[in-house]
Amino acid sequence: MISVAGLPTQLALKLVDATEEKQRDLIRNSAQHSRAIEHFLGNIKKVETVDQLMEDPELYAFVMRAFDLEDQIFGKAMMSKILKSNIEESDALVNRLTDPRFKALYKEMGFGTDGVGNINTILKSWQTRMVDRYVDRQFVNAQSEENDTLGTVLEFRRKVDGITRPIDVLKDRGLTEFFQTALGLPKQLSGLDIDRQVAILNKKFDFEKLSDPEEVDRLISRYVAISDATKGVSQVQNGAITLMQGAVNSGNSFLSAVFDLDAVQRANPRYFSR
Repeated sequence: MISVAGLPTQLALKLVDATEEKQRDLIRNSAQHSRAIEHFLGNIKKVETVDQLMEDPELYAFVMRAFDLEDQIFGKAMMSKILKSNIEESDALVNRLTDPRFKALYKEMGFGTDGVGNINTILKSWQTRMVDRYVDRQFVNAQSEENDTLGTVLEFRRKVDGITRPIDVLKDRGLTEFFQTALGLPKQLSGLDIDRQVAILNKKFDFEKLSDPEEVDRLISRYVAISDATKGVSQVQNGAITLMQGAVNSGNSFLSAVFDLDAVQRANPRYFSR
């Protein structure tokens, strides 16, 4: 994987965008992740119940990591209850949890009543979608570990289509941080009553503008500028990085012609992790 540690976030974002496809391939072909993918594809079609999923630690871990729930893998009893919930019941466990990751997992897995019955697991299209989700999550997490501002931007990009109102932001910790920073709002805002937070966000930003790609880019630029300034990120003076910065600023064909991951890795091996 190419390392973005120490880079200004705008430059890191340009680099990640230019090399994303190649980096995804590296993830898929790495020893660790290729084994996990192979096990998932070879065994998920046998899973028809929640209990069967829980009985295979590797399958269970793969699914959890695909939904960025690695920190919850230890809670198998709770996850079993969530997946066996009836989402049609307002008091069901899956509906009582505010973290949107749990509901996303529940809906995508698609188990039947009491966690019995599943036709998704035998579908090639569903299996492919799950693998793509897993790879994307590893990609985003790898960037976030080195530059959390960059990670937040990548998360925002992936979720922006689903944001239509302030509550869509407030139920997601990462999105809340993004909008508070980009709009110049204090973090103490989160301590206010939820209705008050909604009113403030509505006053500060027109959420209909998120359908405009240019507005989304402006919002990202503001977030990155404020976040980097707050964290004291400085320009890296390495000659190769200076060259890349010049290419980004000039808007020439350098990104498409030279931002080949293999070439960059050969030229600057210290920016790559094994």
